[in-house]
Amino acid sequence: MTTKPIQPTHTGAFYLQAVISFALAFGAVVLGIAYVPADAWVRGFLAVGVLYLVTSSFMLAKVVRDKQELAAVTTRVDQARLDKLLAEHDPFKVEA
Repeated sequence: MTTKPIQPTHTGAFYLQAVISFALAFGAVVLGIAYVPADAWVRGFLAVGVLYLVTSSFMLAKVVRDKQELAAVTTRVDQARLDKLLAEHDPFKVEA
């Protein structure tokens, strides 16, 4: 008996909520940096720091996703090998 893992799915509303949440958070930080009472170099440093943090967050999310997908593929390959081995095994076969 082969069990197929449940594939997670996301609704359009969940995707839209994530995009809107990211846009609002990023916009709030950009406005905060634009209106902070500091010199231009301080605002520039904060902006570069925020951009670095955002790109690092995307990279971390991608790495975690890729690792999870690799584990799922490895599990499926191992399960397929086991299924093939069990299908080919004959417990009543007598070796001569």
